[in-house]
Amino acid sequence: MKKTKGLVILSLVVLLLSLLQLPVFADGHHAMVRVLHASPDAPAVDVYVNGEVAVENASFKDITGYLELEEGSYQIAIHATGSDEAVYEQEVAVEANTRYTVAAVGLLEDGFRLEAFVDDLTVDEGKANIRIGHLSPGSPAVDVGLIGGDALVEGAEFFAVTDYLTLDPGTYDLEIRAAGTTDQVLDLSGTTLEANKIYNAYAVGADPSSLDVVLVVDDAEMAPEAMPQTGSETTTSMTLPLLVGVLSLGALGLFVTKRRAIKR
Repeated sequence: MKKTKGLVILSLVVLLLSLLQLPVFADGHHAMVRVLHASPDAPAVDVYVNGEVAVENASFKDITGYLELEEGSYQIAIHATGSDEAVYEQEVAVEANTRYTVAAVGLLEDGFRLEAFVDDLTVDEGKANIRIGHLSPGSPAVDVGLIGGDALVEGAEFFAVTDYLTLDPGTYDLEIRAAGTTDQVLDLSGTTLEANKIYNAYAVGADPSSLDVVLVVDDAEMAPEAMPQTGSETTTSMTLPLLVGVLSLGALGLFVTKRRAIKR
C-alpha cells in the first residue's frame, strides 16, 4: 500500500511539472537545443544527429522546439528533405544545463554553415529582454534603434547575435537601418514587449531587398525574487511577417517540424 501511495504521489508530481511546463533539465547532464533554418537559398531540410533523423522537413525561417541532448559533441548533418546524402556536416559541442539555438546560415553554395549560440531564458522581474541576430549574408552592417532616435544596437554585421537588452514593457517603434546612417532597411514599428519575456529577433534573407524577421518569444525560466514563469511559448508581432514555433521541455505544444528520439 505504501509503495502504491508513493507511486501515486510521484505521478502527481510529474503531472504537476508537466502542467506548469517548468523548463528544468532532467538530470543535470543534458542540454536543450533548437534549430533555426536561416539559409535563404537552401531547400527544406532534414537534420541528422549522429546519423539519426532529429528534424524533418524544416523550411527557411522555421525554428524547432528544443531537443534534449546529453552533454558532449555531436555530428550534425544537413540533408535536403528526403535525401540520403548530406549536403553539409559539422561537429557541434553542447554543455549540460545550457540552452542553444543552432542556426543554419549563409548561402548554400557560398559559405553555408552552422552557428550555435546560447539562449538565456532569465530576465529581471517586470522587465523584457531582447536581442538581435544579423543572419542575412548579403546585408550590410546594421544599427537597431527607435525610429528617428538613438541606436540600441550599433554595427551588427553578419553573423552577429547581440547581447540581451533589458527594456521596460511597452510598445516600441523600432527600425533596422544601415549602420551609421538613417537609411531604414526594415520597419519594426509597433513592436510590443511584455514583462517577463525574452525576445529574439533574427533578421534573415539573402540581401536587404528580401530582409525579413523571425521573432521567437520565450517565457522567462525564473525571474529573480519571483515565482517560476511557466514554460516557453512563441508569439508573433502583428506588424511582422513571422514563422515561429517554440516548445518547452515537458510542455504539450506544436512543433513546426517533427522530433524523434536521439540515441548516442
